[in-house]
Amino acid sequence: MRLENSEKLYRYIWGILKNKKCKLYQINGTENHLHILTHVHPTVSVASLIKDIKVSSSTWLKQEKLFPNFISWQEGYGAFTYHIQQKDILINYIEKQREHHHTKSFREEYIELLNEHGIEFDEKYLL
Repeated sequence: MRLENSEKLYRYIWGILKNKKCKLYQINGTENHLHILTHVHPTVSVASLIKDIKVSSSTWLKQEKLFPNFISWQEGYGAFTYHIQQKDILINYIEKQREHHHTKSFREEYIELLNEHGIEFDEKYLL
């Protein structure tokens, strides 16, 4: 994933968040997933926000052809809540995603987050 194309995608998603009255704190990702740290406006549900981001950005990505191998976003998503005092720690964590994933796969990271938050899961349903 070329960095300049990633930045264009992040700006596009930022526009979606602004239109939904959500505040973006940080966005970053790798070839197979994104992390978005945002304040979700009280009138917006997380499910509808993710749906809007996926539908709109998917159409835009196909039109712009920034990522020729992009077909679609995966069906599911993970959403976690954090205390506002952890914001700076999370911003730093998201900024370092590319370095972070040199040592840990997305699957390992996701399982770690699920366990950290006490969320039960069946590994057969994870990517």
